[in-house]
Amino acid sequence: MRKIGLVGGISWVSTIDYYRFINEGVNERLGGLNFAECLIYSLNFGDVQDKTWEGSFDLLLNACESLKRSGAEAIVLCANTAHLFADQLQEKIALPIIHIGTETAKAINAAGIKNIGLLGTIFTMEKDFYIKKLEDHGLRVLVPSKKETRDYIQFTLKEELGRGVILEETRTQYIQIINDLIKEGAEGVILGCTEIPMLINQDDFDISVFDTAKIHCKAVVDYMLS
Repeated sequence: MRKIGLVGGISWVSTIDYYRFINEGVNERLGGLNFAECLIYSLNFGDVQDKTWEGSFDLLLNACESLKRSGAEAIVLCANTAHLFADQLQEKIALPIIHIGTETAKAINAAGIKNIGLLGTIFTMEKDFYIKKLEDHGLRVLVPSKKETRDYIQFTLKEELGRGVILEETRTQYIQIINDLIKEGAEGVILGCTEIPMLINQDDFDISVFDTAKIHCKAVVDYMLS
């Protein structure tokens, strides 16, 4: 089994899901008492917020280098937004980074979908580091067109879901936002922040819902056991 290093704490509530999904995935494949051999470097999310995501390269690099020194053979960034620096980090540390955007694009293509809605942080929805990965796989990406809607998603991700707070009112609003994307032509939707599945899931929609945390973890298990 290959040893992987998880950069977590961004946020801790979704890092718990990563640890669980990866261990369950390994055990499902190997059975018995076999579970994942992994390392976790859990960042203080407050430090990331103080520096802002765009200023957090050094924090992420330090985490990756620490995991490499500890024997990690590949790195997993346990947040979609952290992939803002995935390419630079991979070049610096000379270890593979299992990219959440690439793996999500593969899953969408396998489902035969071309027009895909995307919800995530402001950075994920507005910058090209994530959308470009999807477009490179032939996908047309739709994000909420109104700035106020994107700001609302950012606020709830940071102040509610990132703290483990689940509100029914927020859930209702997210469903409406996705229904609006469906009206614009979305054939499926990416839950492009690893906290969003705490709020909504496939049961809430008739179209395909792509849970990036689960997709990412499956790819991690595939790598570990390859």
